[in-house]
Amino acid sequence: MSSRRAPATRTTLAFVLVAGLCLLAADLQIITLSPWDELGRMLWGVVSPNFREPLRLADALLQTLTFAFAGISLAVMMGFPLALCFRWAPVRIYCAFVRAIHELFWGLLFLQAVGLNPWCGVLAIAIPFSGVLAKVYAEILEEADLRPLQSLPHGAGHVEAFFFVRLPDVWHHLKHYSGYRLECALRSSTILGFIGFPTLGFHLHTAFLEGHYADVSALLILFYLLIASLRFWVRPRLVPIYALAAWVMLPAGTAFSLHNVTRFLTRDIIPAPVRGSLHDGPEALAEHLPQLAEWGQRMVMDQALPGAITTLLLSQITLITTGALALVLFPWISRIFVRGYLLELGRLAVIVMRSTPEYVLAFTFLLLWGPSWLPAIAALTIHNGAIIAHLIARHADTMALRPDAPRGLNRYAFEVVPRLYGQFLAFLFYRWEMILRETAILGILGIHTLGFHIDSALAGDRQDRVMLLILLTALLNIAVDAFSRRLRARLRLRTTAKAV
Repeated sequence: MSSRRAPATRTTLAFVLVAGLCLLAADLQIITLSPWDELGRMLWGVVSPNFREPLRLADALLQTLTFAFAGISLAVMMGFPLALCFRWAPVRIYCAFVRAIHELFWGLLFLQAVGLNPWCGVLAIAIPFSGVLAKVYAEILEEADLRPLQSLPHGAGHVEAFFFVRLPDVWHHLKHYSGYRLECALRSSTILGFIGFPTLGFHLHTAFLEGHYADVSALLILFYLLIASLRFWVRPRLVPIYALAAWVMLPAGTAFSLHNVTRFLTRDIIPAPVRGSLHDGPEALAEHLPQLAEWGQRMVMDQALPGAITTLLLSQITLITTGALALVLFPWISRIFVRGYLLELGRLAVIVMRSTPEYVLAFTFLLLWGPSWLPAIAALTIHNGAIIAHLIARHADTMALRPDAPRGLNRYAFEVVPRLYGQFLAFLFYRWEMILRETAILGILGIHTLGFHIDSALAGDRQDRVMLLILLTALLNIAVDAFSRRLRARLRLRTTAKAV
C-alpha cells in the first residue's frame, strides 16, 4: 500500500516546493489605506440587506436563470455528440481549445462582434461548457464498467450496446455532472452581468461601485438561496420545460448585424501591420511581414510573456492553497466526522463559499486590499477549495469504516485521508485547468495576469491584440490541461465513485 502512495506523496511535495518558489515573486501587499473601514461597511450591509425593490431583484434572478438554462441546454446538445467522438484527435483539440477560453472572454469577444445581443451571453456559456461536458462525458464513458457488455446477445450492434448497456450504467454520473454544470452555468450567468448582460452580476457590479453593500447583500442572499434550492425544483422531467422557457424568455437586445460580424472577422482581428495589405495579394503582404514580426515580438515580450508568467505563478500558489483548504474543510461537511448542527453549519458555509463566483469574491477582496495578488489568491482558494471539499466529503460519506476504526483526528489522518488521497489529487489536478482560466480573467480587475492585458487592449479598441492574447491564453490552458491529464494517468488517479 505504501509503495502505491509514494508517487502521489512525491508529486504533492514537488508541487508544494514549486508553489513555495512562486511565493518569492508574489505581490501580497495590502495597498488600500483603510481596509477596516470598508470591511465595516460591508459587514453592516451583510446584516442589513435591502429587499425593498422586489421587482428589480426578481427580474435580475429571472434573467440569471434564463441565460443559465439556455446556455447549459445548448452546451449539452453540443457536448454529448462531441463526447461520443472524443477519441478523434480533431475533436479533442477543438474541445480543449473552446474550454480553455473563459466564458467571460467569450462574452467580450461576442460583444465586440455583435453588440449586446442575448445570443452573446448564451453562446459565451454554451461554447466553453460544451468542451467541458464533452471531456467529462467521454471520461465517464471511458471509466464505465464494461462487464455488462458480455451479457449482450450475439450479433448486437454498437448502437444497441451503447443505449441498452453502457448509457444506463453511467446515466447517474452523467445526470449528476450535468446538474453540477447547471450550478456552474448560474455562476457564469451571474459573472456575465459584470460586462453588461442583465443578470445578477450587472446589479452586483453597480452596487459594489456605488458602495451600496445592503443591495449587494440582498442580491447574494438571493443567489445563495437559488443554488441551495436547486435540488428541490430541478427535476429531470422538468429540465426540458425550464430550458424551453428560457429560450422563449431571452431578453431583447441589439439587432444582429452580419456586416459587423464580417468586419470583425475580416478586419478588426487581423494584426494591424498587415490589415491594409491582406487583400492586396501575396506581394503586398510579403512587404509587411517584417512589421508583422516586429509587432508579434513586441506583443509577446511586453504583454503576453509577463502576463503568462504572472498567471502561471499565481495559479501554482492557488493550486496548493486550494488543496490545503479543501483538506481542512471536508471533515466539517462529512457525516463520518460531524453530526447535527455542526454538519448543517459546515454545509451552509461551504455552499456559500463554492456558490459565490470567484469574480465576485475577487472584486470584494480588491476593494478591501487593492490590486495585488492577494485578492486573486483568496478568491480562487475559497471558491475552488470549497468545491473540492464538497466532492471529497460526498465520497467520504460513502466509505465503509471498520468497526474498530479510530475516531477524531486519528480517523481523519490515518483512516479517511489515506483512502481518499488519490481522489483528492484527481479533483485538484482536474481543477488546475479551471484555476488557470479563472486566474487569467481576474486580470480584468487590475491584477497583472493575461486578462489585464486583454482588458487594456479592449479599452483601446485593439481587437487584433485581444485575439492574439486570448489565443495565447487558450494555448497556455491546453498545455496545463495536457500535463494534468498525463499526470493523472501516470498516478492512476480517478474521480468517479468506483475509485473509492
